[in-house]
Amino acid sequence: MRSLYAIVFTFLLSGIFSHAQIELPYFFGDNMVLQQKEKVSIWGKDIPNTSIRILTTWGSKATTLADSNGFWSTLIKTKNGSFKSHSLTIKGSDTVELKNILIGEVWFCSGQSNMEMPLKGLRESKVLNADNYIKMANNKNIRLFNNERSASIYPRFNVNGKWVASDELPAKNFSAIGYMFGSRLYEALNVPIGIIESAWGGTRIESWIPKEVLVKYKDITFFNHLPEQQNKQKKPSFLYNAMIHPFQNFNVKGVLWYQGESNRTKPKPYYNYMKDLISSWRSQWQNKNLPFYFVQIAPFNYTKYKKSAGIEANMIREAQLEIAHNVKNTEIVITSDAGDCDDIHPSKKERIANRLSNIALSKQYDFKGLNYRSGTFKSMSIKKNKALLKFKFQKNDFFIESEDIKGFTIAGSDKIFHTAEVSFSEDRKRILLYSAKVENPIAVRYGFEDCFESNLKTNSGLPISIFRTDNW
Repeated sequence: MRSLYAIVFTFLLSGIFSHAQIELPYFFGDNMVLQQKEKVSIWGKDIPNTSIRILTTWGSKATTLADSNGFWSTLIKTKNGSFKSHSLTIKGSDTVELKNILIGEVWFCSGQSNMEMPLKGLRESKVLNADNYIKMANNKNIRLFNNERSASIYPRFNVNGKWVASDELPAKNFSAIGYMFGSRLYEALNVPIGIIESAWGGTRIESWIPKEVLVKYKDITFFNHLPEQQNKQKKPSFLYNAMIHPFQNFNVKGVLWYQGESNRTKPKPYYNYMKDLISSWRSQWQNKNLPFYFVQIAPFNYTKYKKSAGIEANMIREAQLEIAHNVKNTEIVITSDAGDCDDIHPSKKERIANRLSNIALSKQYDFKGLNYRSGTFKSMSIKKNKALLKFKFQKNDFFIESEDIKGFTIAGSDKIFHTAEVSFSEDRKRILLYSAKVENPIAVRYGFEDCFESNLKTNSGLPISIFRTDNW
């Protein structure tokens, strides 16, 4: 009988001590990178009403109290980034020490398969120049947090991942765009870099948006259970709950986003969805100006391989471009020269990463002389039987004259588009279009094809986006 009591007592005691353990989200762990020169958020769970004390080897301290449910949160100051390794100690009902912490720059990467696509490639799809990055991947000052795929009906406290120092194996399995972006920042800034990847291929944008934001859309159906296998990654809010919400306001410098392919079959709501995603994430991170830099979906022959109209993908590209024009602190990478009509996972990830890093270096780190914004269509005027197109460029950018420029079409009142001849103005910032088959032009399109790959050159090397002046 005594042995039975002993077993029961030991079980109860172990339960008490188990509950007493400090619990932290996994991104607060050994090898993590904290955003420099900030009051960074840190939080966790402990016994209700327990006093929490935080000490750091860089001199910052904080105290707080766990609430009646055991949750606690506070802020700690970080100093300038450096390569010195630090530790952070949390004292509550127990003591937890986080080791080998670096202070530097942290970026968050999310989206679907073209963001998730690792350096080693995705099935048959390869990443150009990946081998060079993998060979140089042994760098303890670049830290990677690869959040595993996960879905949830309700917002979660934790994620599935851990911080690791860059080496060949973690690098080759990490987002190619995220890794190449981080490597470029490291070279330019000479501070530790932390990159968080939280992406899942084949996902719709609704999956990444909180339910309370989506309820205003009457045509969205919500689910109260997780499908066992297929398509749970496409259900509204499920990925937000499991892969975004747990990060709460973990301090990051900015967000990189590459998604849109899975929404092409119903493109009309995409503008509003993306606007809601940006605002809801900024609200979660408690930063209304959180930089949000994203990638326009690349050329791919959807008609041939997905049996869907090419114009639907172009409508997604239109919406993405409109977001960049209308939402503060956003920028878009145009990809009309970085796709593959036969592969939805194009290999030119380094080109995309370099453009994203040029945006970040220019806007967040005050680097000068980097062209990071593609020229954009501004207006059209009709000069007799020709259409004159004006574009807005960054300083020192303009079109480079070349022959056989493709993609421009022109139409009259019959709404039939014909291939247009292209000529340039003297300043090479305007384009004149003409077709002998269109006597009185009223509309112009650029790149509105099943799969359009640009050959229009600019001084910066940045392509312009597809666009149209009509809404037919």
